[in-house]
Formats: sequence, C-alpha cells, structure tokens
Amino acid sequence: MVDPTLAEMGKNLNEAMKMLEDNQRKAEEENEKKYARKDIPGPLQGSGQDMVSILQLVQNLMHGEEEEETSQAYRLQNVGEQGHMALLGHSLAAYISVLDRERLRKLTTRILSDTTLWLCRLFRYENGSAYYHEDDREGLLKICRLVIHTRYEDYTIEGFNVLYTKQPVIYISSAARTGLGQALCNQLGLPLSCMCRVPCNTMFGSQHQMDVALLDRVIKDDVESGKLPLLLVANAGTPGAGHTDKLGRLKELCEQYNMWLHVEGVNLATLALGYVSSSVLAATKCDSMTLTLGSWLGLPAVPAVTLYRHEDPSLSLAAGLTSSQPVEKLRALPLWLSLQYLGHDGIVERIKHASQLSQRLLENLKNLDFIKTSVEDELSSPVVVFKFFREYSNRDQTSHAAQASTIQHPIISNERYIYDTFNQWLGEQLAQLVPASGVDVVELEDEGTCVRFSPLMTSAVLGTEIQDVDQLVDCLKMKIPVLTSTLQLREEFEQEVRRTVGLLYIEDLSWPGLGVVRYNYHSDGKNDDKQEKELEKINTELLKKLNELESDLTFSLGPEFGGQKNCVYIGMVTEDLDVSELVETIAATGREIEENSRLLENMTEVVRKGIQEAQLQLQKANEERLLEEGLLRQIPVVGSVLNWFSPFQASPKGRTFNLTAGSLESTESTYVSKAQGTGTTPPPTPTSSLAKQRLPGQKIFKRSLRSSDAFSETSSVSHCDDLEKVDQRPPALFPGQEQGPLETEKAEEQKEVAQATKTDTEDIQSDKLRRDCTKAEEQEGQR
Repeated sequence: MVDPTLAEMGKNLNEAMKMLEDNQRKAEEENEKKYARKDIPGPLQGSGQDMVSILQLVQNLMHGEEEEETSQAYRLQNVGEQGHMALLGHSLAAYISVLDRERLRKLTTRILSDTTLWLCRLFRYENGSAYYHEDDREGLLKICRLVIHTRYEDYTIEGFNVLYTKQPVIYISSAARTGLGQALCNQLGLPLSCMCRVPCNTMFGSQHQMDVALLDRVIKDDVESGKLPLLLVANAGTPGAGHTDKLGRLKELCEQYNMWLHVEGVNLATLALGYVSSSVLAATKCDSMTLTLGSWLGLPAVPAVTLYRHEDPSLSLAAGLTSSQPVEKLRALPLWLSLQYLGHDGIVERIKHASQLSQRLLENLKNLDFIKTSVEDELSSPVVVFKFFREYSNRDQTSHAAQASTIQHPIISNERYIYDTFNQWLGEQLAQLVPASGVDVVELEDEGTCVRFSPLMTSAVLGTEIQDVDQLVDCLKMKIPVLTSTLQLREEFEQEVRRTVGLLYIEDLSWPGLGVVRYNYHSDGKNDDKQEKELEKINTELLKKLNELESDLTFSLGPEFGGQKNCVYIGMVTEDLDVSELVETIAATGREIEENSRLLENMTEVVRKGIQEAQLQLQKANEERLLEEGLLRQIPVVGSVLNWFSPFQASPKGRTFNLTAGSLESTESTYVSKAQGTGTTPPPTPTSSLAKQRLPGQKIFKRSLRSSDAFSETSSVSHCDDLEKVDQRPPALFPGQEQGPLETEKAEEQKEVAQATKTDTEDIQSDKLRRDCTKAEEQEGQR
C-alpha cells in the first residue's frame, strides 16, 4: 500500500512541473506581469499565499523580460519523466529526513549501497566506494585530503608543520580545466608552489595529452629536492578537445613513485558501453574517478559521483568522503530514483546514442573541404572538434611561403587571428541555426578557435537526434563557400581601398567579414572636435545610404564593444562580389555626402549673410524714407490727412536674393518689366558614380555570370572607358534606368532651400511694394 503522503507529494510535483513548463501565456497576463513584477525585493505578506500563486511568481521570475526582448522565444527545457524522478528525489529527501533515527539509518544505508553498487558495475570499477557531491571539483578536493592523511601520518596531530618539512606536490595537466589547480590550493590551504602543471606533447602524440617523459623528469627533480609527489590528475577526455591521456603509462609512473592517480573527463561515460577503447579502459585501474551523470543522462539536479578505492575507513571519514550523519547520505536519493527509472539498458542506450551522433558527424566532416578535425581516434571519438582552414594549392603555397619568409611573424600571427575570428563566427552561426546540436566554440592552445560537438554533454539535455547532425552538416556546407570567398576577397578589398582616394582601410582582425573602411573627411583648418563630428556625421550617413541599396551585403557599425569608431563594417560576402564596384560606390557615396554637406553649409552661411545685409539695407531705406516724408506724415491722424491732401510719391525699392551669385539685387527691374527674373540657372552637381549596366534581375555589387569567367584588369579598364564616353553624351535615360537616390535627394534639398529663400524675398518685396504704392498715392494727391 502506498503512503498517502508520498502519493500526494508526487501529485503536487507533477502539477507544479506542468505549471512551470507551461510557456503559453496570454497577452493580458504578460502586460500585467510587465507592470506588476519588480526586480527589487518586496515585503512579506502577512496573510500568506497559496501554492498556485507562489508557483506563478516562480514562473514569472523564470521567464524574465530579458528573454521576451530577444528574437527567439525562451522555452523551459523539458526534463522528461526521468527528470521528474530526480526532482522528486529532492522532495523525498526532505520528507525522509523527518523519520526516526533508526529508520533513517536503514533507508540511507540501502540507498547509498544500491547506488554505489550500480555505478561500480556500470562503469567497471570493482570494489569501489562512492562520494556524492554537488560541485564536481569537491570530489577531487576530498581525495586530496585523503591522500594527505595517508601520506602524512602525523598530519592530524601536527597539521601544517608536517607539510612544511616536506612540501607536497600535486601534478595536473596543462590541458586541465582552467583554475582547477588554484581552487585546490585555496581549499587545501596550500601555496601555489605545491601545484605543478605538466606540459602536453609537442613532438610526438596528441598535443592535448600529458607528456609522460617530461612528467617523469619533473617528479625525479622534485624527489631530489626533498618534495613529496602526492597526486596526479589525468584526463579521460580533456575539457577542450576531448583527448585521453596515456593512463596506462601514467598508472605505472604513479606506482613507481607511490602517487595517487585521479581521472576525470567526459570519455569515462563510454566505460558503460560494450566496446571501450584501450586508452579509456585503463581508467578502471586508477585510484579514483569523477563521474558527472547529470549531463551524460540528462538528469537535472543530480549530484556528481567520485568513485575511489581505499582500505582505511577512518581516513575516509577524516577526509570527509564518508559521513556519520544519515541526512548527508540522502544526496544519492535523486540519483537512486533516476537510475531505477532508466534501468541498465536505458543508461547504456543514452550513452550509445551520443557516441553514434559524434561518429555520424565525424564521417560527414571527412568529406568536406576546408574543414580540419582534431580528434584523438578517427574511428571513434566522443568529442568532435573541427575548424575552418583553407589549405593552399601547390602554386599558392609556394607564393605564400615566400611571402611568409619575408615577413614571417606578422603574416603568421595575422593568419591565426583571422582564422580564429572566422571560426568564432562559424561556431556562433551553427549554434544559432541548429540549437539542438549543442555545438559551442572552444579556444585551444595550438589549434586556436575551434567548433566543438560533445553530444555526451548536451544530447541528453537538448534531445539531439540524427537529423539534427545532418542539418548541422548542411548548414556547414552552406557556410564554407561564404568563408572561402570572404577570405579570398579580403586582401583584394584592402588593396582596392588603399588605392582609392578618400577611403581609409582600418585593419580589424577581430571582425568576421570582408573588412572595415572609413571615409576620410577632408578638413579645411577645422579643430579636432568639429572634424570628429563631421567625420561621424558623414560615415553615419554613408552607412545609411549603403543599407538602402538593394544588395546582399550587410553593412554595420561593427561590434558593440571593442570596435573602431566612425567606420563601416562589411560582413561576409559571396564569390560573385565585384570588389572594385563596391569600393567605387562607397567612395562615390561618401564624396556626394561630403559635397552635399558642404553645399548646405555654404548655402546656409550665404543665406544668413544675405538676410543680415537685406535687413541693414531695408533699415537704411526706412531712415531715408523718414527724411523724405517728413515728421508730420508719421503722426497717425495728421499723416493720413496730409497724405490725402498732398500724397507723397516715391519710387518702390525692394531687394531680391540671388542664390546662384549669393548677392542682393534691386527690384527696380522687376517693377519696370512687371515680372520677376529667374536669374542664371545653377549648373548641376557633378556625380562621380558610374551607372553600370546590369542584366535583368542582377543585384548591385554582383558580377555578371557571362563576364565573371573572363574578368580581367584590361576588360575592366576598357569597360570604365566606355562608360565615361557614355557619360559625356547628352543626358538620356535608358529604359528602366532611374535617377540615383543621391542625385535626387540633393536636387530636392537645393529646390527646398531656393523655394524658401524665394518665398522670403517675395514677402519682403510685397511689403515694400505696398508701402511704395501708398507713398505714390500721397504724392499724387499733393500735386
């Protein structure tokens, strides 16, 4: 008969998980949450809340505004039934802890012994004990304390004085996790001199494996200097590339110097399979190993396990590997429930499925050009690391070697940075296009930036399938031509920009794209602040104009952090890009923007000065009019009577502003001819861009397919000459040819300024004409 409390606990857990996994919320609830939920703590309500309200609050906190603002909808990872069992284990642990001491001891002993037995048999570790811990480094920490208690018999009594007389040394690989050695020294209270990083192979073998011969010499030197070799941390699957150290030889070396051998890594999961490589199988002979079952099996909130062999239980108790408190033994309860739910076959099937995914990807990568893999075993590798690398042909390799011999260090370093940038972009694109694959970007010491596929760590959680791997390969096939084309045209783009007047090439090796260019503003004795503002204005307008063009290229301001200011960043390109047309368009667009800016600036200054001069002349004319009319005519009543008896007649005097000449002119000719003169027509603003004839459907910056094969420098020059001849003819529009957006916008701006100035001038003239007509009538009356 099932305990009612346990049944109710399972029911409540299922209801809570359904509520938390329900990501379909109504718009009204989203709006209410947006204004009701705050990130700051609030007061505790006195009346209390029900479970539904509390779970709703948890759901709102889990689905924050940050995820709502992103383009991809955030979804809570579906943990599955086995995940529910692991979560139920935490609830059961709290419930079991209230049992009486005897029942609790029997129950925890059974749970601990069952889980330890299952894991030791599953991973081929005979006669082992287990320590369950939340932090995956805590197991190694307790093992170090066990070894210290074992090798220093008086450590419990004398403490650090024993370590001072004979300094212990812990050896770790240079390919180990970052910060592992420092974390161990901090927790153990040892100086960093007690930690020795062993380099990897440089000549023979994998460059991610520990150099055994060098390790042997280092241990001998430490023994001769009076130090005590204590422990060696080896890898069965390095954190970066997933390579396995030579565990067999390392075990022999540890036995020779009476050292403890601890192994960790993702490849330990393959010990559960029927076929295991000899390098990983040697891990079953080590003194201890750490297993991270949560990521391997997709189990949330389950502890990591450190299996070890030691004969003295008192030292294990002193090191903290075992505990006399039954409550601490309940850490294994979530894992105990999950292992029973999956069963032996289910566990093996999950690990086998992850291995098949990596093998499927590795087979497909062998058939791809420009992809270089870095795997330990070509036949079976749980972790696949690959990168984009363009190998040179025999002719290109000879020229490249000659160039590299001339300037060796900059060429090599620049190539490394460029490939790192491109592979960083490739990894981010693949992770975005195929999120179920779980690929990520990793930095390796020798290979540089690479893309890593580790299904043992991600497939169980993300639910990766074979079709996801195939989709990953398809996306990779689409990105390789883009990478090769961009890398090939990058140098041509730099040369074109450096040859073009007005453009400045900015070398930014961290930008994954064609390159970075800046329009160099020609300052006329302006100060630095004003020149910087003008430069920013022109390049910002240049970026806007380029994005308005109908092209397949992406233009941006560059990365959010670390990018150059006032520059145009050009993204990835394809092989049919016409680099010369692109550079010419950028330069022409920049010049037109600069000309428009200067034209508007000069016109504004001329109009301002013309208005000031007109005001002065009109003021002078008003003073002269007062002298001619006399003081009596300015009195309101007397002036009207006097003007009626003796009208005052004066010649109309007005002013017009000529935008072309930038000067004020008299309106006498206007009143004589009864029509306003149009003045001289300003010449059209010259444009430097060449209108390129395109095929129907061909986009800008694209070479035509018919001429791309026979494209040469001579043909391009003759083509430009033909276009120049066409430009010298009378202007005529071909069918389907339209005026460029820059010329149209500049003509509209000139038209608006001229129209506004003309309107202001006409207003001044009309007022002046009205006053002159009144004077003429008064003078006629006086006569």
